[in-house]
Amino acid sequence: MRIGVDLGGTKIEAIALDPQGRILSRHRAPTPRDDYEATLEAVANLVKAIEAETNASGRVGIGIPGAISPATGLVKNANSVWLNGQPMAEDLERLLGRPLRFANDANCLVLSEAKDGAAAGARAVFGVIVGTGTGGGVYLAGNVWSGANAVAGEWGHNPLPWRDPEEWPGPPCYCGRTGCIETYLSGPSFARDYARTTGLRADPPEIVNRAIHGDAGAEASLKRYEERMARSLAHVINLLDPDVIVLGGGMSNISRLYDSVPELWSRWVFSDRVDTRLVPALHGDASGVRGAAWLWDSEETPPAE
Repeated sequence: MRIGVDLGGTKIEAIALDPQGRILSRHRAPTPRDDYEATLEAVANLVKAIEAETNASGRVGIGIPGAISPATGLVKNANSVWLNGQPMAEDLERLLGRPLRFANDANCLVLSEAKDGAAAGARAVFGVIVGTGTGGGVYLAGNVWSGANAVAGEWGHNPLPWRDPEEWPGPPCYCGRTGCIETYLSGPSFARDYARTTGLRADPPEIVNRAIHGDAGAEASLKRYEERMARSLAHVINLLDPDVIVLGGGMSNISRLYDSVPELWSRWVFSDRVDTRLVPALHGDASGVRGAAWLWDSEETPPAE
């Protein structure tokens, strides 16, 4: 039995998979924001609940919104900032009494979707999470690629490419820089763009709904979002040239992105044509937690990432 845990900014989810990838058990709990010790306890309790329900123990993989630094063994780059600088791998292995595998949440998504999801059979896949933050993961020839510094795929903290003059210097990012892709493509960033340009406040699903019903301000914000995503993914295609790009996270539920973004990105891709496919995650919100469970089939070794 494989157990996967997806540690998100608002919720923690755990599942158990059988060898065929079927879900045996599934539990969720709210994330104890800004409380590291309570977060550890919540993760451990979910694993224990899974094992109590199934009356079996399992190998555990954990997806986190950041990475375990190969240099220090501490969490880095997490937008759930209370995790940064903490020995999470060491602490959770002690609490659960076994070796664990850790990966960035976007790496878990791309592993799940390449394994048995929307990108099954592809050799090169880029997985994107556009939700509370903006992350990315790389899958190459059968395995997740985390890189020498455990930051492969972290496109969200590159600057938005080919910025227009009005996009300079860009919004501030929690990483300390300005104009990061995350500050344009995350769900909160999309809502802030709408509020800035219309003076109105709404969450992303409502903004999209308003655009569908002819609201000019919502439509303008959505078109800016689509063009910015096209520029950002063109940058990825120029660097990695993946067969498939898979979108996950709350913003991936905007169905028109899968037509509009590929229609736009050829302006910036350095090729005569673009065969890369843009698809939604087949497993939806479960992609990250399924990928965490699949970490024990990956050649990645704990706790490098």
